[in-house]
Amino acid sequence: MASAADYRRLGAGLLAVSATALLVWFGTGLHPWWPLLWFAPLPVLVYAGRASWWAAALVAVPGWMLGNLNLWHYFGRVGVTPLGKASIVLTVSLAFALAVLHYRGLLRRGAYWSALLAFPAQWTAFEYLVNLTSLHGTAGNLAYSQLGFLPFLQLASLTGPWGMSFLLLLFSSALATGLYLRASAPRQALRIVGASLGVIAAVLVFGAVRLALPEAGPQVKVGVIAADPPLSPEVADAGAPAQALFQAYADRVTALAAQGAQVIVLPEKLAVAVEPDTGEMDRLFQSLADHSGAQLVVGLVRVAAPLKYNEARVYRPAQPLQLYEKHHMLPAFESIYTVGTSRTLLPQPSGTWGVAICKDMDFTPLSRQYGQDGAGLMLVPAWDFVMDRVLHGHMALMRGVESGFAMVRAAKQGYLTVSDDRGRIIAETSSDAAPFATLLATVPAAHETTLYLLLGDWFAWLLLALLAFTLLPYVLPRGRASASS
Repeated sequence: MASAADYRRLGAGLLAVSATALLVWFGTGLHPWWPLLWFAPLPVLVYAGRASWWAAALVAVPGWMLGNLNLWHYFGRVGVTPLGKASIVLTVSLAFALAVLHYRGLLRRGAYWSALLAFPAQWTAFEYLVNLTSLHGTAGNLAYSQLGFLPFLQLASLTGPWGMSFLLLLFSSALATGLYLRASAPRQALRIVGASLGVIAAVLVFGAVRLALPEAGPQVKVGVIAADPPLSPEVADAGAPAQALFQAYADRVTALAAQGAQVIVLPEKLAVAVEPDTGEMDRLFQSLADHSGAQLVVGLVRVAAPLKYNEARVYRPAQPLQLYEKHHMLPAFESIYTVGTSRTLLPQPSGTWGVAICKDMDFTPLSRQYGQDGAGLMLVPAWDFVMDRVLHGHMALMRGVESGFAMVRAAKQGYLTVSDDRGRIIAETSSDAAPFATLLATVPAAHETTLYLLLGDWFAWLLLALLAFTLLPYVLPRGRASASS
């Protein structure tokens, strides 16, 4: 027969599951409220410190799993099968539970500093390793929940997303450890919490200063255009439908160029163009560039049988046509396209501009290569899924912070976005704001060299080494484990 203590433990476990699930549900997903995720792991960590390992696991897995069901419908929208959705949610929940168990094991051995660091280090190492192997790159990283927290976002210029995930989870780890020690070792609790909050405060001061510094360099006036169905087909067929759509866009290009736009970006995959019958399209846009003085970036599907390319064509006044072919395809939807392997650089009086397409901006290496090329402005045709226009549309902001460039992103069924290299949105409107939505803005286009650009994923490798170090207390006697932590 269950005792009162058993019921109390059960109640505490259910409370921890519910609290973490709610905080994850609203703190992540397509519309994250960034403050919540700072506290999301805390209920499970507090519970785990006083529970058996199996009870801690039974609380950690459903707590994280239920919260991550906020993306279940979205996964289906982007083509993930029910089995695939279940495996994603289960994998991240087990990864979270293993990090919690590692934290609990160190805490119970008296290795308090190791416990503090092990939980965020293990989760961030998991994110980093997934990023190396996944077709979706950094998608799903907890750091993206913090895009609205601009002072914290500046940490990406030093560490990439990895430092953001680490400190985000360090906060809960510090509070949980402090609560665990508050009665038995209050001074140790104060040191652990104080040191952790001090590091976080220093990062926020750095971010505030970086945001306050003036951005030197030339300003570029940019234009963005997009139209959504039913006015515009999702992808216009080759021939007359494509040419009609191109002409409709050309009229808006002319209007933006007359207002001073120096470069105008159109969305991804506007229409199909079949070789060798691309001449009429090229003559139209090249003529627009020559007469207006504006440079144009046009996204389309180019068919050169038997190959198909998701391509951006760049038209510059009195310059040869330049092409960029997308590097990172959306699984299933874009498996028919040939993967691009080269970058497209556009030398300008203001510096160097680069071209990428939509999902390319989910991956840190390509953006970092553009940063190493000196790109100060990225021009990005895109296509979102309406429901993910906030999350996926804004993920690219972090690439600019990491690698020192501003961005112009034109997404149909998404947002027209102009942002600077601090991740600030200078101007934005939704692609369905008008039959043909347009945006005109001025953006700083000077390249800035960042620590992340110079050293890459140094922080992720540091965390992998730190994670290995936190395993020592398991092989050392308990007294020495406590001392070594």
